[in-house]
Amino acid sequence: MTFGSTRSVTLEGLTGAVVEVEAHLSGGLPAFLLSGLPDTACSQAPSRVKAASASIGRSLQQDRITVNLSPASIPKNGSGFDLPIAVAVAAALDLMPAEVVRPVVHLGELGLDGSVRAVRGVLPAVLAAARAGCTDVVVPVENAAEAALVPDVRVHAVRHLADLVAAYAACSPGDPVRVGVAVPAAPEVGGPVAPPDLADVVGQEEPRRALELAAAGGHHLFLLGPPGSGKTMLAERLVTIMPRLTREQSIDVLAVRSLLGVTAAELDLAGVPPFVAPHHSATQAAVIGGGSGVVRPGAISQAHASAL
Repeated sequence: MTFGSTRSVTLEGLTGAVVEVEAHLSGGLPAFLLSGLPDTACSQAPSRVKAASASIGRSLQQDRITVNLSPASIPKNGSGFDLPIAVAVAAALDLMPAEVVRPVVHLGELGLDGSVRAVRGVLPAVLAAARAGCTDVVVPVENAAEAALVPDVRVHAVRHLADLVAAYAACSPGDPVRVGVAVPAAPEVGGPVAPPDLADVVGQEEPRRALELAAAGGHHLFLLGPPGSGKTMLAERLVTIMPRLTREQSIDVLAVRSLLGVTAAELDLAGVPPFVAPHHSATQAAVIGGGSGVVRPGAISQAHASAL
């Protein structure tokens, strides 16, 4: 077989689109061509994939490979396309069943030794895949916890490309996908509220009453006073008396944090609204968000469904 394909996801902010990763082998001079509007990090994927292919005992140095990221009109960002490109190429080489890998979404960066490394934005990417109807997602082990937060998706965690190729080779068309380590679904919203708590505040009767009214009625609140009067102390405790976030709201909030590259230990569905305290010298980009090439969320986005 000279053609293989699989799926991945490209992100534009929090919005994701499923990408068909197609690989084709042809005769001619050795080359590894990549099309589909890749950015700098993505366009370097052929070098990483060729080096990582040595870990599965198959050199790509003498092959002419063309990889297309479809739809080609949408920009592709980051190194998370390394793994799907390697899988599509392996399917074209008959190293794994093409029918099995075609509907599976793959996300992950490849090391030169074939290790599968974590990438940012896995949670919003898996969320976009689920909304597009995808049911199986392969991610690095380090990203498995956040990927499992998305309901109705089977998450498979892998550490090395060789392990993934061997697992796929043992699969048969029509059977459920069983590769890597199956990750259990995340628990429901409702974990314990972490301190600090409004009960810790002594005195401040009028400000406490104002916080309670704002939280109960969903009102805006403006705190004004000299340094040291307790504005930040009260504000960071406001979120503990606000209504708990729903599961959908929690996933949206954690998707923003996933884009910032927080660790899996910081991602949970406790349902406590986030609190963000920007410094008084914060720039417009830090508050609103922005960036060159890849947009990073600002403080306003980080405080989604909560307080700033």
